[in-house]
Amino acid sequence: MLTTLAIANYRSLRNLIVPLKQLNLITGPNGSGKSSVYRALRLLAETAQGRVITSLAREGGLQSTLWAGPERVGRAVKRGEHPVQGTVRQEPINLRLGFAGDTFGYAIDLGLPPPNRYSAFSHDPEIKRECIWSGPILRPASLLVDRHEAVVRTKDQDGEWLVISYQLSSFDSMMAQFADPRNAPEMLALREQIRSWRFYDHFRTDVDAPARLPQIGTHTPVLSDDGSDLAAALQTIREIGNASALDAAITDAFPSSKVSVENIEGRFEIAINQHGLLRPLKAAELSDGTIRYLLWVAALLTPRPPELLVLNEPETSLHPDLLPALGRLIASAAERSQVFVVTHAPKLITTLEKRKGCNLIRLEKQFGETKIVDSDELDLPAWRWPAR
Repeated sequence: MLTTLAIANYRSLRNLIVPLKQLNLITGPNGSGKSSVYRALRLLAETAQGRVITSLAREGGLQSTLWAGPERVGRAVKRGEHPVQGTVRQEPINLRLGFAGDTFGYAIDLGLPPPNRYSAFSHDPEIKRECIWSGPILRPASLLVDRHEAVVRTKDQDGEWLVISYQLSSFDSMMAQFADPRNAPEMLALREQIRSWRFYDHFRTDVDAPARLPQIGTHTPVLSDDGSDLAAALQTIREIGNASALDAAITDAFPSSKVSVENIEGRFEIAINQHGLLRPLKAAELSDGTIRYLLWVAALLTPRPPELLVLNEPETSLHPDLLPALGRLIASAAERSQVFVVTHAPKLITTLEKRKGCNLIRLEKQFGETKIVDSDELDLPAWRWPAR
C-alpha cells in the first residue's frame, strides 16, 4: 500500500505531501487542484511505461505544467501588504513526483536541459534524478537504486554500488530500461507494481459509445479504459468472479432489476430486465446514467483487483440517487485494492465518509497554491526529495 504521495511544482501543486490510506477521498471546490492530483498520479504511472516525457508533451510541455507562481511567497504578501511578485530563483527548475509505500519508495526529478543551440530539442524536459529506496523516507542508507543524469547504479547483495549504465538517455526512465531480475530486482518489482495501477476517467455514454455496441465475447477480468468490453467484463464477473455481488449491486441501484448478457453467435450484448416490462432493454435503449453505472460495476467488481485503483469524478452523468449505491461499490472495492477517488459530489462524499478508515482530503487554494484544508506540517508524513 502507498502511504505518501509527494508532488512539487506541478501546476498548482507547489509542494503537496498527501498521507494515504486504503480508501482515499480527494475533494474540494472547482479549481482547488483535484484534477492536478489525478494527473500527477497518472504521470507517475507513465514512468513505469517509459512515457513520462511524451505525457508531459501532450500537456503542453514542461513549461506549461510547471508551477506558475513565485518560488516563495513572503509574509508581507500573505498579509496583503504587497502584491505577488517574482523573486530571484534560488533552486533549479524542477518538477518532482514521488511516493512511499510499505515496501519501496520512488521519486523522479524532471528539469530543463542545458542550453544547446545545435539541438532542436532544447525545450524537451530531461530526467535529472530517479531513486528507489526501502522504507518510508529516503535516506542514504535506504537507497537501493540511484539514477543521476545518465548514470544508473544499484546495490548488490553485499551493499556495494554497481554501475549498470553510464549512457542512459535523458528522456528514458530507468524503470523502463533497466528493470532486471538479476541486477535490479527491486526496480523490477516496483515497475510491475506501478504497471498494475488502474485508472478510470470519463467513460463515453453517447449513442455511439463502445459500451453500447455488441462486441466479440472473450474472458475479460479487467474492464478496458473505454468500456468497449463491458458485456464481456460483466459475464466474466458472473462466471469466474462474484456473481452475487454483481446481482446485489444492480438491485441496490435498480430495485427488482437484473442484468444479463446475450450471446448471439459469439457477440455479447447487455440486456436489463426491469420490473413491469415485457422484454429486456438492450444497451442502446439504456440511459447514459444506467450505462455509466454498469461500467462502474464492471470496473469495481473486477475478478483481478489491482494494487491501486484511481477513479476520477465517478459521479459524472449519474443521478444523485445512484451515488449512495456507487459509494457502497467503491467501499467494497477498497477491501481488495487501495482506492483513490477524486470527487466533489456531496452524496458520494457522505457515503464514503461513513466508512471506517476513509481518508478524507479536502483541498483549497491559497495564493494560487493547492493546500490540504486544516493541515499542519507537523502532522504530514516526513518526505525528502533527492538532491541533484
